[in-house]
Amino acid sequence: MPLGFLRSVRDQTAQARTPAPDAAPPAPAPRPERVAVLSEVEQLGVGMFWATDALGNLSFLSQRALQDLETDGGDLLGKPLVQVFSDIDSEPGAPTQRSLSFKLKAHSKLEEQIVALTSARGTTRWWRLNGRPLIDAKGEFMGYRGSAVDISGQYIYDTQVARQSAVDELTGLANRRKLGERLTAMLGAFRVSKRSCALMMLDLDRFKQVNDTMGHPAGDELLKQVAQRLTAIVKDRGEVGRLGGDEFQVLLPDMDDRGTLGELANRIVQSVSQPYTINGRRAIIGTSVGIAIAPYDGLDTDELTRAADMALYSAKDTRGGTFCFFTSDLRDAASKTAMLGERLRDAVDRDELSLVYQPLVDPETNVVKCFEALLRWNDPEEGSISPALFIPVAESDDLIIRIGETALRRACFDALDWPETIRVAVNVSAKQFTRPGFHKTVAAALESSGLSPGRLELEITESVFVGDLESVDAIFGDLKKLGVRLALDDFGTGYSSLGYLKGGHFKKLKIDQSFVRGCTENGDINPAIISAIVALAKALGMETVAEGVEAMDELALVRERGADLVQGYIYSRPLTQEALLPQFADGTMKVTPEGPARHRAERISMYRKVGLIHEDHYYDVIMRNLSKTGARINGLGGVPIGTDVVLDLGHGQLVVSKVVNASESSQGLKFETALISDGGGGFMTRHRISPYSLAEAGIPLAALGAGAFPLAKWRDANKGLPRFIQLDIGI
Repeated sequence: MPLGFLRSVRDQTAQARTPAPDAAPPAPAPRPERVAVLSEVEQLGVGMFWATDALGNLSFLSQRALQDLETDGGDLLGKPLVQVFSDIDSEPGAPTQRSLSFKLKAHSKLEEQIVALTSARGTTRWWRLNGRPLIDAKGEFMGYRGSAVDISGQYIYDTQVARQSAVDELTGLANRRKLGERLTAMLGAFRVSKRSCALMMLDLDRFKQVNDTMGHPAGDELLKQVAQRLTAIVKDRGEVGRLGGDEFQVLLPDMDDRGTLGELANRIVQSVSQPYTINGRRAIIGTSVGIAIAPYDGLDTDELTRAADMALYSAKDTRGGTFCFFTSDLRDAASKTAMLGERLRDAVDRDELSLVYQPLVDPETNVVKCFEALLRWNDPEEGSISPALFIPVAESDDLIIRIGETALRRACFDALDWPETIRVAVNVSAKQFTRPGFHKTVAAALESSGLSPGRLELEITESVFVGDLESVDAIFGDLKKLGVRLALDDFGTGYSSLGYLKGGHFKKLKIDQSFVRGCTENGDINPAIISAIVALAKALGMETVAEGVEAMDELALVRERGADLVQGYIYSRPLTQEALLPQFADGTMKVTPEGPARHRAERISMYRKVGLIHEDHYYDVIMRNLSKTGARINGLGGVPIGTDVVLDLGHGQLVVSKVVNASESSQGLKFETALISDGGGGFMTRHRISPYSLAEAGIPLAALGAGAFPLAKWRDANKGLPRFIQLDIGI
């Protein structure tokens, strides 16, 4: 019989035989056969035994326990129990339980408590503890007496099985199942506590090309590196998971500031888009991000996930390599996009798309050096449809290939009728550029038209570099042999990397209009960016083009900073071939810049019904244009300048504003806090009124659709007479 076990039993029975004053009669001493049975139980490996003193220090470990830990107990006895036994980590498969220290402090009974402990050799064991607090006759706590079972083998197996069902094997991130369970639990808890959380959906742009050209092992390695970058950016702010394939998800609790979320999404796009080294080869991919926020965009898992998915598709349709927030308008846009795709295919079959040409002008001489060919679609039923709408639709399938080849041929033929000193620039999509045999398509267009290769410029965006760079370099080599010029469009946006320029493929660098718009505003850093791009291009022997110049002060700035060419409404809107030809009478073309003296804040023209709140009254108005700092509305009369109002943009977006100018039926508003970009060319507020707050105001939460917060219902509770005249707004 183990001596340690007998000694413990004797100690305990001795304590029991020493009655305290006024104590109850002592319990009978344990019979020898009971001691023998307990000893035999331990020797059979069925259980182990432990005890603590009143201070919580380990006072006894049975011999079987000491053998299991490969120690004589000298390094463990006398230590606090919470230092010997530690709580298990919250890993998949681990049971949910109160911490050991909590239970010990409360002198609670221990039932099936799983703990981890380290053996003398440094290996980790897992025990299941049971124990009861020992209370003397006076009710004083004397320590714990308990048993333990070594469950290490079963515990390792259970957690491995659970981990495999919750963790993506390739990347080590949470998998689809785990993410779904986590999001469901979080949304349920947050509804009770009225908290918010954001959901980001990501997929990788052009990942399939890496898989196809470099092999699936390279694709797997790429996914691992993407996972590492995402984890490094998100850190402890949220949880990153992989849904499968090239799709990832980021769950961000207690985040609803769309400014902060936009900055995080942009960092993710920029980081994921930087080059990767895989088996000694370089590859570049990109990513697009869709963002939805609970409770504004959805109250349950399915609703929020659908919203984030719609935002992701919108980001990809915009241009890829960007982010987009969910709005309820995206639901309508999804069905419209499907209808637009069918009409666009019919329009291509009927040859209804046409080309117009916008000049690129030398700002020193006002002489036109080049024309950029731009697609236009005038639908018989809908009228003019913006390229911003139909180009992404065409990009979503191979229709862009047909459209691009037709535009290339037509531009080459049109350019034959221009002076030989003027080049033509044609936009080439990434899908068209990387299509096998693209250089043959270009050669065929040149041969059939008879245009000199040096007069043709192909404008490509940085998205063509996404994928296997060796394949892209081969395409550049083929085009260089043809003698055509290459221009890098929208430089500084999307998948930006100076590494693109090292190959010497480009003759022209186009500075994206986002750096030009507002570059004359005080404190704007864009002038420094423009100067840096121009200096870089000059060092590499490339021309620079400043895009989107609309005001005279912008023209003066880009001219001063050294831009070689200027493109924008300051010189001309795009012109048809018929409008161009008469202007070549003297063998060249000069245009005089015309436009406003100063840049005005970017604004979006629209015709949209919104709400205006003043005091306790709600009015319907029409918003005619919107910028980051203000708006123009119609629909009210008798509104004095200086009036403080709140503009309701819908979906919980309330903007504190002041009337700064007014006419009989129109008012100009200045916002107290500027709006931010929504990532898709529009504006939005950083924060929204929570639907929980609306529920407290008397609007039932269950009645709110996803992202639709009917602030107009407040009018039913209005009191007092309206201060302004509500005019008929006609919608």
